[in-house]
Amino acid sequence: MSTQNNPEIGRIVDVGGISTNVHDVGTGHPVMLLHGSGPGVSAYANWRLVLPSLAQSARVIAPDLVGFGYTPRPEGFVFGLSAWREHAIALLDTLGIRKVDLVGNSFGGALALSMAIHAPERVRKLVLMGSVGVPFELTTGLDEIWGYEPSFGAMRKMLDLFAYDRHLVTDELAELRYRATLRPGVQESYAAMFPAPRQRWVDALASPDDAIRALGNDTLILHGRDDLIIPLDNALRLHHLIQRSQLHVFGQCGHWTQIEHAARFSTLVCDFLAEQVKP
Repeated sequence: MSTQNNPEIGRIVDVGGISTNVHDVGTGHPVMLLHGSGPGVSAYANWRLVLPSLAQSARVIAPDLVGFGYTPRPEGFVFGLSAWREHAIALLDTLGIRKVDLVGNSFGGALALSMAIHAPERVRKLVLMGSVGVPFELTTGLDEIWGYEPSFGAMRKMLDLFAYDRHLVTDELAELRYRATLRPGVQESYAAMFPAPRQRWVDALASPDDAIRALGNDTLILHGRDDLIIPLDNALRLHHLIQRSQLHVFGQCGHWTQIEHAARFSTLVCDFLAEQVKP
């Protein structure tokens, strides 16, 4: 599909031999948006409702991480937190960006935490939304998502897990996401990320408590009270561990904070990122 006809494709950047699809919009202090791990996800699908507002005051970098969207998995690439982290940092190097704010959604939250822990000189502020990154018992919802097998029915059922407001989940959306998983190589790559038994991948995405507790970043934690995929307790745990954190819980909201409450999400994030960094 051509770039002109597909808004999910931004521009393709060579990052250490990995053809990386990235949206690079706006001006100002750079902010990197790290998407979640649902099947058929892309940076654009994840962030499309908030990209325009965030780009009014920041340079927004929203990549498809390796194996997702339009960034294919190169031969020999082994999925794992360190590999995704190295790719994200290499993208910043390629774009000539020294330091960023990170906004991580779910799986992307675990990656944001890992980047802040392992490359603290590259990260200013953190926003963690419905975040993985601490130990928790695998939920039925997350197990279904990571175990997705392509069919329209499976995609329609899976999307119902994401939203509190079921009106947001339409047959048209399910069809688009389902077809995204049918592109050559996409499902094969996805199936290799989190094979059963899947509790081990929750554990593999977690950072040590001591390392999280040592973070000095100003951090905004966002979570939907009615999230069926990542438990609210994760947000409470992160708020307890990160000393310079604040927590906002959205009522009548599932795992799609940035979609179900897009305007409020954008306002909270923009205001937080504009605040002066505490000494």
